[in-house]
Amino acid sequence: MSITINQPLDMHLHLRDEAMLKTVAPLSSHSFSGAIIMPNLVPPVSTKEELLAYKERIIHACGSDTFTPYMTLFFKPTYTKAFLESIKDELTAIKLYPAGITTNSEGGVSGFEVETLRETLEAMSELEIPLCIHGETNGFVMDREAEFVSIYEMLATNFPKLKIIMEHITTKESVEALDKFENLYATITLHHLLITLDDVAGGMLQPHLFCKPIAKRPEDREALRKVALNAHPKVMFGSDSAPHPQHAKESCGCAAGVFTAPIALQVLTELFMEHSTLKNLQAFVSDHAKAIYNHIKVPHKTVTLEKKPFVVPAKYDNVIPMYAGETLAYSILEIKG
Repeated sequence: MSITINQPLDMHLHLRDEAMLKTVAPLSSHSFSGAIIMPNLVPPVSTKEELLAYKERIIHACGSDTFTPYMTLFFKPTYTKAFLESIKDELTAIKLYPAGITTNSEGGVSGFEVETLRETLEAMSELEIPLCIHGETNGFVMDREAEFVSIYEMLATNFPKLKIIMEHITTKESVEALDKFENLYATITLHHLLITLDDVAGGMLQPHLFCKPIAKRPEDREALRKVALNAHPKVMFGSDSAPHPQHAKESCGCAAGVFTAPIALQVLTELFMEHSTLKNLQAFVSDHAKAIYNHIKVPHKTVTLEKKPFVVPAKYDNVIPMYAGETLAYSILEIKG
């Protein structure tokens, strides 16, 4: 039996830069039609010139693959409507990070006062530019995302025409917020559909499963699975695949991020098959994203998978993927596009 996915999309992807970009970009462009590219480089992408230059480097790294990088800017409350109009044709979304909350986010937002954010968010609303948010406070690590829901609610209420994407949600509280506000949407990662905190730290510490937001409780995972597997129209796949060199993961200062790009479609296929919801996989990995980001143009590509063992490589250059060395049930059989 084979399964074909049309125009698969990854709506939250880290490609890094320089040597790392050359290693990981082809692992996404091979099997995805496009991806929302995160802007948290050093320094972060915050000007038109930086955005265009980064896009060019990504396209070069992807070679001849059929793949569109959907570019984002690192949010600043000083962006004016005139500036956003000048870059709108090259811009898919703007990514907001609370200051210091995750990798390379030190220049993020340190306060969420409505009036401080109003000029930029109203301009984004008028220009129909979505706002993607890493939603965590600086509270206790297991409560950070749940605490941030009140900020989502404040933003959704004050800017009702602004399309807000709750990135890589991990809690039942975030799932519940989806249906409270018309303008709230969410991405869900592969790893948060699979693991809980017990997998990360319940036995020997597993550094390659450590990420931010950290994996939560079984009941949170079940809430994520319910909306993803049952094709809730406001959720879409965003891998948050976040590569780091092996030495940065296997160290006392373990970097946050799970690298899933090379295995995402294979493992998602198995997960949806196991839960008898394979008919909903197309919606989760493509159709909902196209509806939510309704201005994007998605290049044609089909990916056909089959039930055939696939041994995950131990590493890609110096990056270790999730399930390194393990055997998956599904393999990619054919890619057209």
